[in-house]
Amino acid sequence: MKALLKEMGEVTVAYSGGVDSTFLLKVATDTLKDKAMGVLAVSPTFPAREYDRAIEVAKSFGASIRVIDTNELEDDNFVNNPVNRCYFCKSELFDSIAKMAEDQRFRNFVDGSNHDDLGDHRPGMRALKERNVRSPLQEAGLTKKEIRDLSREFGLPTWDKDALACLSSRFPYGESINREKLRMVDEAENFLADLGFRNIRARHQGKTVNIEVDPEQIPRLQEKQTRGKVEDYLTSIGYEKIQIDPDGYRRGKLNDGLTTTEIPNAEDLRIAT
Repeated sequence: MKALLKEMGEVTVAYSGGVDSTFLLKVATDTLKDKAMGVLAVSPTFPAREYDRAIEVAKSFGASIRVIDTNELEDDNFVNNPVNRCYFCKSELFDSIAKMAEDQRFRNFVDGSNHDDLGDHRPGMRALKERNVRSPLQEAGLTKKEIRDLSREFGLPTWDKDALACLSSRFPYGESINREKLRMVDEAENFLADLGFRNIRARHQGKTVNIEVDPEQIPRLQEKQTRGKVEDYLTSIGYEKIQIDPDGYRRGKLNDGLTTTEIPNAEDLRIAT
């Protein structure tokens, strides 16, 4: 991966503060010094609790960071939430990064897709291909486990971080997305995080929310006192029906039953939830 980065000479890293993009930015910074820059995109789809952490972690290893605003909610293609929603999100992200970088020397754009993502469905891969965005972790064949192990060796606090996905992944395909719904999801997940739960997903559908947490934490969430506290809070922010998924969080659950015939350009898309 270092050889790939050296070959590119200078890079702009799409940085979210997650496991993969943090590791990529760390290696890019160590390898290219001031010829590497991270870009953190902020919008209502980005979990509020992640912003300060992402900035703090990047600063801890001396990375150069720019923060930009993205406006995917201004795109009806995104708001209508089709199965290839992430294509429109990634298009907005990298178009915004390119605009920001117009007056910079950082022309090579890279993202944190890893080798394991090749076996999953992730909308947006086509948007990356169209914009010549490279994925050094994937090109180097690094798996999620290897990235976590290496992150721990490097002393990165993200080595055991929960899977991070934008808040728009909490909505079933076809349900429109807006700021108010995103606010409800964000506040619900922040509350659960403050209670110590991990791998949290507040799956939003109308006025109903289905809560997923780490499977090992389901018994605690179902305890009468804890459940009552959670239900009271979620009701206060606008939900009328609160459900707890007895199976807990599992990657890709949103896509159960979705076939490739339902996905435009399925061969170029990957879906992450």
